[in-house]
Amino acid sequence: MSKKSKIINSIVLLVILVLGYFSFVQPNQKSTKTVTVGIMSANKQDDAIWSQVAKTAKSKYGITLKFKRFTDYSQPNKALQNGDVDLNAFQHYAFLNAYNSKNDSNIKAIGKTAISPIHLYSQSYKSVQDFQDGDTIVVPNDASNESRALYVLKNAGLIKLSSGSNLKTTKDITANPKNLKIKEISADQTARTLGDAKGVVVNGNFATAAGLSSKDAIFTEPLNKDSKSWVNIIAARGKDQNKKIYKDVVKSYQTPEVKKIIKQQYGDSELPAWDRDFN
Repeated sequence: MSKKSKIINSIVLLVILVLGYFSFVQPNQKSTKTVTVGIMSANKQDDAIWSQVAKTAKSKYGITLKFKRFTDYSQPNKALQNGDVDLNAFQHYAFLNAYNSKNDSNIKAIGKTAISPIHLYSQSYKSVQDFQDGDTIVVPNDASNESRALYVLKNAGLIKLSSGSNLKTTKDITANPKNLKIKEISADQTARTLGDAKGVVVNGNFATAAGLSSKDAIFTEPLNKDSKSWVNIIAARGKDQNKKIYKDVVKSYQTPEVKKIIKQQYGDSELPAWDRDFN
């Protein structure tokens, strides 16, 4: 074989090796990108949503999503801080802000997911205008949900609250024209008081467990600046908040396909939040 032929063969071999690298090695490298997301023990509705997110992440961004499930709401942020998960998706802004403040942590929201509006229920009345002087309305007693419930009553026109973005308590009620009695009890017990109190503000998950739907409500939490704090989010450690791979996970969630599945699985009880204006 001539020297010239050897050179040509060497060049051809080099081209084959380069093409082989880009055809086989790089895709394999791309497919090894893995992100672990901490979520609460899911129901079939959430499973359907995250299945679609994982499918998009894999096909569009080459990311393999793995999930670590928790049963206690105190766990996912600790797991994120410790590096046991890369992201978590179980909380809203209000929960995260309270956690960061209490624990001196730096977890950041990197993308909105959905919001589950809460409702005011009554077996006595058909409208918020029907409440009478001195009626009792039950609200959850934990800081985040109590504040949210009070904003619901504010937006229903039943009370007025002090200004500011801090979590509200009954001490922040500045006007109560019907002298309503606000009774605070554990969030998981609110639905059980529906036959006793004239009105009850119940969180979505506890309403579902009690067989209540949005159609049974006399008032639904509006999507405005008062409800922005209760938009659910995907969160990351502060030092990781700008990582492209994590932003791609957010993009995998914020798709028309996920929006369609949320509607199919939850109807109006859960709504996509990433493209809504809460101002």
